[in-house]
Amino acid sequence: MAEERTVMRTQLPTSAESQNPQLKKALEFPILEKQNWLIHLHYIHKDYEACKAVIKEQLRETQGLCEYALYVQALIFRLEGNIQDSLELFQTCAVLSPQCADNLKQVARSLFLLGKHKAATEVYNEAAKLNQKDWEICHNLGVCYIYLKQFNKARDQLHHALHLNRHDLTYIMLGKIHLLEGNLDKAIEIYKKAVEFSPENTELLTTLGLLYLQLGIYQKAFEYLGNALTYDPTNYKAILAAGSMMQTHGDFDVALTKYRIVACAVPESPPLWNNIGMCFFGKKKYVAAISCLKRANYLAPFDWKILYNLGLVHLTMQQYASAFHFLSAAINFQPKMAELYMLLAVALTNLEDTENAKRAYAEAVHLDKCNPLVNLNYAVLLYNQGQKREALAQYQEMEKKVNLLKDSSSLEFDSEMVEVAQKLGAALHVGEALVWTKPAKDSRSQHRTTSASKAACFQQPLGSNQALGQAMSSAAAYRKLPSGEERPQMKNLSYT
Repeated sequence: MAEERTVMRTQLPTSAESQNPQLKKALEFPILEKQNWLIHLHYIHKDYEACKAVIKEQLRETQGLCEYALYVQALIFRLEGNIQDSLELFQTCAVLSPQCADNLKQVARSLFLLGKHKAATEVYNEAAKLNQKDWEICHNLGVCYIYLKQFNKARDQLHHALHLNRHDLTYIMLGKIHLLEGNLDKAIEIYKKAVEFSPENTELLTTLGLLYLQLGIYQKAFEYLGNALTYDPTNYKAILAAGSMMQTHGDFDVALTKYRIVACAVPESPPLWNNIGMCFFGKKKYVAAISCLKRANYLAPFDWKILYNLGLVHLTMQQYASAFHFLSAAINFQPKMAELYMLLAVALTNLEDTENAKRAYAEAVHLDKCNPLVNLNYAVLLYNQGQKREALAQYQEMEKKVNLLKDSSSLEFDSEMVEVAQKLGAALHVGEALVWTKPAKDSRSQHRTTSASKAACFQQPLGSNQALGQAMSSAAAYRKLPSGEERPQMKNLSYT
């Protein structure tokens, strides 16, 4: 027994060792990545100074080879506006990890922000080879092609992005392509699809309302703008557009009530002060109108529509030298608009500069294709100067334009314009058979020349598509695309 116990005692330690092997040591992270969690924590908390301090230490320990530290450092540089520095760091990340599509995307993004759109497309194409199912690459490629004016390629990329993953931004940019091409119908079709996908997006609803407002389809415009205000009662773009609609229909007091709301949100908005000024113009408060328009002009000195309206108000107040000043400035920014030359000619006529007035009228006739008022005023001037043959030619040209426009249900001629045309026709022994549409009831937006036969030279203040460009500005931190100048609708009273 004693021997057996001894054996057992000697066997116990052996058995214990076999049942409890030594524990393995915990795996250590590689030194290159050991502080990534801390960098990430500081970055998402927006504690950028602490984040940069940790990054600096990490890069010193790794001799500048920590990819994540370089990546976050580049993001911080971009947020601070150091785009070139961020580009260099992202390029370093792409060298350290050449098969990572995210690094190439960030390189392309920095190139885009630097305005190097062609180089950005090349890098985005390289990133697309590494990840063919990334909708963001296709979307950003489309935006770059828009800046390069390659609309077909941009359209293809944006459609591909929608096929991979539908997003509001992609619909917005696709609609913007059609707007840049002047195809409002297709743009409306795209935005309708976008609203079906995202029915509570107030930007899309507002944009659709603005497009219908530009086309003069007020019922649809009111519907979409109303929906936008339902979801966001403080949406100043929709409120401004709704006020513009009311202003167009002569409800100046209601429009001014709407503009008071907008003034609280964007008190330095040039379209807002332009609209307020033209409301006062409609109410015949001309001094207040000039004051508001001068403020709009101070905020946007290169907006030709504001200069146009200032010239119009000064003409109404018979301040012809001031009108000449503002109309000349407007022509410098919009040299292809016939109505500007016509109003300039009115001012010159009243300043007794007949020769230059004739030159301005000749340029207006050359540019204009559909406005009979240009030819009528020119004919009155020529008749007063004793040039009856030339006046008759202009009168006959006016008759052609009237005959083309008289079937339009949306167009009505001003009663004073009809009266002057009939008097001129009788003086020239023509025009008895000229058929006019029903005269407009409201002639507040017309301006009358002070020539011998009281030639009417009224012109409604123009509308604007600035809020529409803002509504369709690219999100995702892209700068607003150049929207291009769009032909204004003469029936719009103010900025929309």
